[in-house]
Amino acid sequence: MSTALTEQTLGSLACRIPGATRVFRQHKLDFCCGGNTPLREAAMQRNLDAQAIADELTALGSDTSTEPDWRTAPAASLIDYLLERFHERHREQFPELIRLANRVEQVHGNKADCPVGLAEHLWCMQQELESHMLKEEQILFPMLRRDMQLPQTQGPIAVMRYEHDQHGNALERLAELTNDITPPENACNTWRALYRGLEELRGDLMQHIHLENNILFANASAH
Repeated sequence: MSTALTEQTLGSLACRIPGATRVFRQHKLDFCCGGNTPLREAAMQRNLDAQAIADELTALGSDTSTEPDWRTAPAASLIDYLLERFHERHREQFPELIRLANRVEQVHGNKADCPVGLAEHLWCMQQELESHMLKEEQILFPMLRRDMQLPQTQGPIAVMRYEHDQHGNALERLAELTNDITPPENACNTWRALYRGLEELRGDLMQHIHLENNILFANASAH
């Protein structure tokens, strides 16, 4: 079984195996924007052992998960979940993270490992994500709720996928600014709180994009 896993895409594995997204995040494998990449290829790009990762996924097979299998859920149910779990959450996360980032830069800006420019980057991310979510809420999600078929939804979905790639690039820049969200040993409590929040944001945003790209949009495009 685990041998076959290496030939499956990150997106399909993330959809099918509870806990797979956690394993992929640990290995820094992009299962959201890079969801169409086979595990074997994605591992090779990062000089990782694909079979070892497949074995980790196999070990997860016995895990029980309380999260429903969104692949078979009605689009409206998944949309409701996305709005409540991610859209509302992101709107709560950014103001506090920007406040903390400003504080860290003001107090520790003279230190070599201070993430100078992080607050500005988070502000830009917030603006782009808010614009993106509004387009989904006002245009695409209502279309999908009405079960509108291709080609009506093709254009909006293509735009959202493109913007997801931009969000992925923003997460890469976030990692560059923060030593992959790793606080220095002497970091103060504010700095550590900031990075805990950034780690949560990264996990949430990757899961958010994964559910849209690999399930909601994929299902709509398959009709």
